[in-house]
Amino acid sequence: MNWLGSLQQLGRAVILPTMVLPSAAILLSVGSLPWAAWGLPHVAEVCTWAGQGIFYFLPYLFAVGVAWGLSNQAGPAGLAALAGMFIYDQITRHLGSGGIQPTTLIGVLFGILSGVASNRYKHIKLPEAVQFFGGSRFVLLFMGLFSTLFSWVLLFITPYLQKGLDELTLLMSHLGGFGLFLYGILYRVLTAFGLHHLLNNIFWFQAGSYQTPSGNIVQGDLPRFFAGDPTAGGYMAGLFPIMMFALPAIALAIIQEAREDLKPKIKKTFLTAALVCFLTGVSEQIEFAFLFAAPYLFILHAVLSGAAMWLTYELDIHHGFSYSAGAIDFFLNLHLSHHAWLLIPIGIGYGFVYYFLFRWAIRKFQIPTPGREEGSTLEDWAGSIPYQAPLILEALGGKDNIVQVESCITRLRLTVKNDRLVDGNALKLLGSAGLIKLGGGNVQVVFGTYSELIREEVNKLLQRDLPRVLFSAPVQGRMLPIEEVPDQIFAAKLVGDGVAFMPERGELVSPVYGTIVHIYPTMHAIGISTPDGLEVLLHIGIDTSQLKGGHFTAVVKEGDAVEPGQLLVKFDLAYIKAHATSIATPMVITNPDRVKSWSFAPFKAVKKGQTSVMSVVLHDRNVGGLES
Repeated sequence: MNWLGSLQQLGRAVILPTMVLPSAAILLSVGSLPWAAWGLPHVAEVCTWAGQGIFYFLPYLFAVGVAWGLSNQAGPAGLAALAGMFIYDQITRHLGSGGIQPTTLIGVLFGILSGVASNRYKHIKLPEAVQFFGGSRFVLLFMGLFSTLFSWVLLFITPYLQKGLDELTLLMSHLGGFGLFLYGILYRVLTAFGLHHLLNNIFWFQAGSYQTPSGNIVQGDLPRFFAGDPTAGGYMAGLFPIMMFALPAIALAIIQEAREDLKPKIKKTFLTAALVCFLTGVSEQIEFAFLFAAPYLFILHAVLSGAAMWLTYELDIHHGFSYSAGAIDFFLNLHLSHHAWLLIPIGIGYGFVYYFLFRWAIRKFQIPTPGREEGSTLEDWAGSIPYQAPLILEALGGKDNIVQVESCITRLRLTVKNDRLVDGNALKLLGSAGLIKLGGGNVQVVFGTYSELIREEVNKLLQRDLPRVLFSAPVQGRMLPIEEVPDQIFAAKLVGDGVAFMPERGELVSPVYGTIVHIYPTMHAIGISTPDGLEVLLHIGIDTSQLKGGHFTAVVKEGDAVEPGQLLVKFDLAYIKAHATSIATPMVITNPDRVKSWSFAPFKAVKKGQTSVMSVVLHDRNVGGLES
């Protein structure tokens, strides 16, 4: 699977330069308005040339973007790739026959080479006399020499490459609708791995060529569509019914099949997801809601997506987009389309099929989609990301496990030292819709459109060296705020600050590393001192000190060193439920003046020993104990 990890990094890098395409579409659409009739002909010219300029220099943007993405945002790598493109352009333009022009494929190739060279040679040391060319400057030297040699060789092999591309285009044209059917299936499957951008780069930016009225040659389904090629748009039109209608219908089906007590929250989350998908074509939050829960449904979804591509081909529908197949691009680019109005009834039909199919499948096979189980709901991230980020970082294996963290529109894309340390269950409780391990330490976590904000907060944590203590769940059950404990002393935080739990099993485990400093005679409460000087109190139930008969059994003694998840006390849960005021079990820090800031996981079901349900940052690193 390591090759998938490498492709993930490339796919992430390829996304970046495509972000400029929506501005090109807007400019071209504005330029197509009747400005001459309004007495402002220059507005049309400015907007049209500006939009076409983005497409003309798209290979250069891909070169810089891919190099920048693969080199962990290293500026010299992007500069080296751009210099390589300039060299390529001059050699092929002046020494070639005119048939060689910069393409996005060349841009991606130069970006890959520059990014790889930067990662490998940015710290290279040369003899002192030529050390000026060492380090990151060596990448510029390398790319200058390589691009010169590459461009010269390409002059001789271009006729054979062009013949191969012509054969590929001819093959796809011979396959007709079936070829688009296969493309549609492969597109949806690769979406699950975040690799669909690699496929799209071939068909959207390489397949086919078109000569504009001004004499420029543009390649690829997407640039050809915006250049006015009437045959372009075949690899994009079939995506509109899926993005605008089918996937929002799945969101509605998930809402309808949610439990009544969870439906209000699910409705809020998935109506937003449906609207985002309809307007912009960002679909991953919906797709990942059932990808892992029912992979066979995702396969069916991929086949139906391929069928939509085939259907639009047979109906001679041509439409395109700059970003994705959402309503914004649909109406923005409608003036360039052909028979695009047919996509509306096709989409409505697809919407009904998807809605009833998914409702039936969810109910028939008891698929645990969000809202059908407590732990599957997606969180409302607004305003809470800084507080959740420390817990997300811990679920990813901690600071020491992170090599690199990036993000695209809907997912974190990480490289970790050991992907076995990534806690999928904890991430799910923190709002993740899916976790993908691609091998080689490459991991993707789907958090929806807040992924970029989460990445920023996680990177802030990686750059800071704060004294932090992480707490695991001491029991299996449901976590609740300390203010909800039915006891005024705990609820008012007179004992200390923290959280509480409603246990479902009669076992109490240690939430932290530390030393047992006190066990109450009745064994209903236990005190732990952490190496950082925190004093932690675990109190089983409310008013349980009055219970007689040995319903608590401690398996540790004062002075014992303990670690997270280690069993501390066994207790008779049924008896406590019947005779105590409450089974609420507070976990509080009795010296909260040591704490600078607090972070809490969502107040919902937790498993015994689950990391991390609470995180605190200390005022200093070493007070009352060993260094953290």
